[in-house]
Formats: sequence, C-alpha cells, structure tokens
Amino acid sequence: MINGTYTELEPKRLDVYVSELADVTRSRAASLLSDGCVLVNGENKPKNYLLKTGDEVLVSLPEPVSAEAKPQDIALDIVFEDSDMLVVNKPKGMVVHPAAGNPDGTLVNALLFHCGDSLSGINGVTRPGILHRIDKDTSGLLMVAKNDTAHNFLAEQIKEHSFFREYEAVVHGDIRSDRGRIEAPIGRHPVKRKQMAVTEKNSKEAVTEYEVLKRFGDFTHVRLRLHTGRTHQIRVHMSFMGHPVAGDPVYGPKKAAGQGILAGQCLHAKRLGFIHPKNGEYMEFDSELPEYFKAFLNSLEDRTNG
Repeated sequence: MINGTYTELEPKRLDVYVSELADVTRSRAASLLSDGCVLVNGENKPKNYLLKTGDEVLVSLPEPVSAEAKPQDIALDIVFEDSDMLVVNKPKGMVVHPAAGNPDGTLVNALLFHCGDSLSGINGVTRPGILHRIDKDTSGLLMVAKNDTAHNFLAEQIKEHSFFREYEAVVHGDIRSDRGRIEAPIGRHPVKRKQMAVTEKNSKEAVTEYEVLKRFGDFTHVRLRLHTGRTHQIRVHMSFMGHPVAGDPVYGPKKAAGQGILAGQCLHAKRLGFIHPKNGEYMEFDSELPEYFKAFLNSLEDRTNG
C-alpha cells in the first residue's frame, strides 16, 4: 500500500502521478487504475483525471503470483559443495531467483538442474535453497542450502551478523581517508519505491566498513566489509557518502566519464566466511576478481600512467 498527497499547484494526470508515486511504468499505472487498485480521496478515478492540490492518492500493489521455477541446464561456477550446501560464484548479469521480468535463466533455475530436489524448501518454490542474494549486475560468492536444517543454521548466522562478507568495488571520486566506517540506517526510498535510501523512517541499522586499495584520481578501488545485510547496502552507503559505485545505474550519476566499459555496477562479492552447518568448522572462500572488474582497473591504470 502506497500513500501520497498531491502537493503541486498545477494539475497533473492521475496515471502520470501514480507512475511516479509507485515507481512503475505509465502503462503499469494505467493497468492499476483500470483494475481498481488506485483511489483518489477514497474513490476510483479515470487515468486522465487531473489531480488537485491536497488530493489523497492510495495505490494498492497486488502481490506477485508465485510461479514454480523450472530446472535449466545453465553452467555454474561451484566453489564448494557437499551434502548440506554449495558456495557458488555468480557471474555479472545473472539474476538470483525468478521474478517479474526475469522468469527464467536465473541462478535458481541452474541450481534446480544441478541439485534436483536437493535444495532447502524454506523460501518456497521461487527461491529454493537461497539464503541471501546479490544484485543482477553484482558478481561474486553466494551460499546455498541443500536442506532445511542447513538453511536454518546458516540463516541464523546471517541474522546475528556473524556471517563474513567482503566485497571489492570501484567508486567515483577520491576517498580522502584510507579507511572508515559508515553507520547509516537504510529503508525504502520515500518516493522511489523500488529504491533504498539512508533514512530514519521505517529503516534498519546498516553498517559498512571500507578500506582504500588504490586511488586513480576520479575513481577509487576499495575493499568493503558488510556488518549488516540490507538491500543494496553498499550501493546506498557509498552513494550516501558521495562516492557511488562506478557504473551503478540507480544510485550513481547517469552519465560519467571513464566508466563506459561497464554494464552495471563495478561491485564483486569477493570473500565469504561462515561456520559449516554440520561439522561446526569455520570456512572461508575467496573469489578472483572477474574479467570485467580487472578490465576496468586496467583502463584506469592505463589512463593514470598515460
């Protein structure tokens, strides 16, 4: 449920305002209106209704229909596997689980083909075995549970923040301090509902540590450690401190010189550490920087040395 009060003096079409308020396309906004999911001052209005100052708009977004994911023969980069779990190195461009706009070709589809029925069912038919996720254009390590016992054990480590996660990124600008700690709560963006933001309203604690690895003048290569696991945490925190992740289409500059070879954010989940759910031993894995990341670093090196 999304509430909005129209505050502008000039009238605006209802479908245009709904698309902005709910952060959906104009056609999606029109569909919501035709389906009776939008009320203006408690009443249904046509899409061409012109809003007046003070109009109260209520948008009810229907719950997505859950469709069972299907196995697909997609190659997986498996770093570790036993009878309880896997650690997978996800490539840039792969979505973790099926959702609107990405019904197949996901990590879950590949896992179902590889594991068959040997995946935890706690997160349902669209997210079997999935304990945590990384964004489509973020590469790197993910752990996957093969049974519910392992899932619960590993999920508890995530909940208690004892799960070790370290990333590397290239960010905009020259970070002055060699290292630092960002403590800023993250919640849903008050207007752009598909985005997250640093906010005090309806937010959760979020902590990120960073360390500078190398400076390139207008870009900086950094190592980042997550102490919490909020949606888009690194991307939001780095943007908040004025150093958005290079190539980030959501939280970074729309047009920026020097990042043209990137397709999405330059962010890699490099190290992962946890206590194994059966033998109780601490395990840690490291993933080599992928080619897109190394190519961008090389381009910065060439430009700096040239």
